[in-house]
Amino acid sequence: MSVQPKKGNQALIVTGLMLALLLAALDQTIVSTAMPTIVKELGGLDKFVWVFSAYMIASVAGMPIFGKLSDMFGRKIFFLFGLVVFMGGSALCGMAQDMTQLIIYRAIQGIGGGALMPIIFTIVFDIFPAEKRGKMQGLFGAVFGLSGVVGPLVGSFFTDYVNWTWIFYINLPLGIVAFFIILLAYHETKDHRKQQINWLGTVLMITTILCLMFGLELGGKEGYAWGSWKIIGLFTAFVVLLALFLWQQKVAKDPIIPLDLFKNKLFRSCMAIGFFYGALMIAGATYIPLFIQGVFEGSATNAGLVLMPLMLGNVFSSIMGGRFVGKVSFRAILSVSVVLVIISTILLSTISIDTSKTLITIYMVVMGLGIGASFSVIPIAALTGIPFHQRGSVNSLNTFFRTIGAAIGVTIYGTLQSRHLQDLIQNKIDPAFASQLGDGRGLLQPEVRQVIPKDALHQLLSSLADSIAYVFQWSIVIAILAAIFIWLMGNSRLEIPGKAKSGSSKEGDDHVDEAGHSRPSDGVEQPSV
Repeated sequence: MSVQPKKGNQALIVTGLMLALLLAALDQTIVSTAMPTIVKELGGLDKFVWVFSAYMIASVAGMPIFGKLSDMFGRKIFFLFGLVVFMGGSALCGMAQDMTQLIIYRAIQGIGGGALMPIIFTIVFDIFPAEKRGKMQGLFGAVFGLSGVVGPLVGSFFTDYVNWTWIFYINLPLGIVAFFIILLAYHETKDHRKQQINWLGTVLMITTILCLMFGLELGGKEGYAWGSWKIIGLFTAFVVLLALFLWQQKVAKDPIIPLDLFKNKLFRSCMAIGFFYGALMIAGATYIPLFIQGVFEGSATNAGLVLMPLMLGNVFSSIMGGRFVGKVSFRAILSVSVVLVIISTILLSTISIDTSKTLITIYMVVMGLGIGASFSVIPIAALTGIPFHQRGSVNSLNTFFRTIGAAIGVTIYGTLQSRHLQDLIQNKIDPAFASQLGDGRGLLQPEVRQVIPKDALHQLLSSLADSIAYVFQWSIVIAILAAIFIWLMGNSRLEIPGKAKSGSSKEGDDHVDEAGHSRPSDGVEQPSV
């Protein structure tokens, strides 16, 4: 069944979609500043990391599934389903009596979020003509980026001045508004044909993702050393299940992920770029706050505010990237983007205990300006030449690869930074105490700082700064890999109907018409999908 939306009240639909996107994106970050209070009330300090992990694992596992289902049966039904599940999970989170309940309810929230994220961007592409898609993707990408700043601040506000439960309850009135807007304003016409759900592929995909995510989340933690049989077993199971999943998708009549998509060099490049950009984004969002809190002895609020330059740069760049789509090639926009990213990672790789906050702010602005364009350009580029009935799958894979990139990136960065810090401080402090510092977050605790002599503390903070710079030195490699795939994109671009002139295209350029189908210019054949 293919789905074609009727022309409706676009302003209302956009309002509902943006509200739902803000809710789903906020819940990835809003909990962070509230966790100390939540742990104080509910207990379960040893489980607190799973409050974050449960949401991410459930949403990542659900994204490709719901993207495919929206292609098969329509966007609206699964958007509304996702929103109801998300709100139900939010209500349960607010009523949680202990940490175990909260973790389970966060997983329910994540299932809803996994349905909302890809479908929102797919509906945007469905309801707008080609000449408006770039601007709208830029706007929605800006909302997604802005949530990274707003989330921790909103979490702090509710925790300090209302009650931590309202970081979840606030989703209910806003979600209800979004639900009825889409229910009443968004309409689809459906072209029925027989559909089959690939149940075996669905089970294989979910178990494959769960093995990977559990391995990444547990690895290196107490009782789960990277070399332990538990972690090795999880990664071994991931490899075996992945091979089975790929084989099953190849022979399936109606696969969850059409592997033919990866024959398209533009789509393939977009997925790789999203993966690397996800890893780069998480480096800035994770380690600059650690630098501010640890090296500069700043508060959690200061650490959250220091991300604002990164996110505001993201917002501006996302909007500008969307405006240039259709005017120049995708590669041209992302080439400027990746140059800024490379410059920012080089600058951040030089930070030390003597680096001023002003310089760090400038570096973060440059990074934000670089990464932001990818939020608007990659989703449009990835859909080049993709039939309507596969748009949901493509958008879900775009979000999926970016999220997996962040998950793998933060795990690798954490291992590199922690080991480098231990190497730097092993001769400066008692080994038994040094082992308690981990990646340096022990230095954020006032009671730990108080027992360290002043000179030793300065050396430790200097080592912490150097270990964070070490993370960004490795990020340069990631940025260069992203640049390679940007170069491999070719000269494809979005053609705006009515603006293309015969003979105006350069040889080798590929274009996309309003329906989303690519057509080669000057006889150059578009890769099949």
